[in-house]
Amino acid sequence: NMDEIRQKIRRYILKNCLFTEDEAALSNDDSFLEKGIVDSTGMLELIAFMGDRFHISIEDAELIPANMDSVNRVASFIHRKQSGGH
Repeated sequence: NMDEIRQKIRRYILKNCLFTEDEAALSNDDSFLEKGIVDSTGMLELIAFMGDRFHISIEDAELIPANMDSVNRVASFIHRKQSGGH
């Protein structure tokens, strides 16, 4: 379910990257890179979280902004992976 995936990603980013529970601190379309929300270490941690939580494997070639640069992009990427898409 896309809404569930999106909510889990939001909670993770708010707690682990922005250190807040304030939902208003993050829009689902906010660019992690442009807004400095996730640094390189944070991205590695997010990737590990995605693999563990959603039981997906992520290839190096998939680590691009189109897949990883906002809550909506990450949620869509996870949904595609879980559906067998790339």
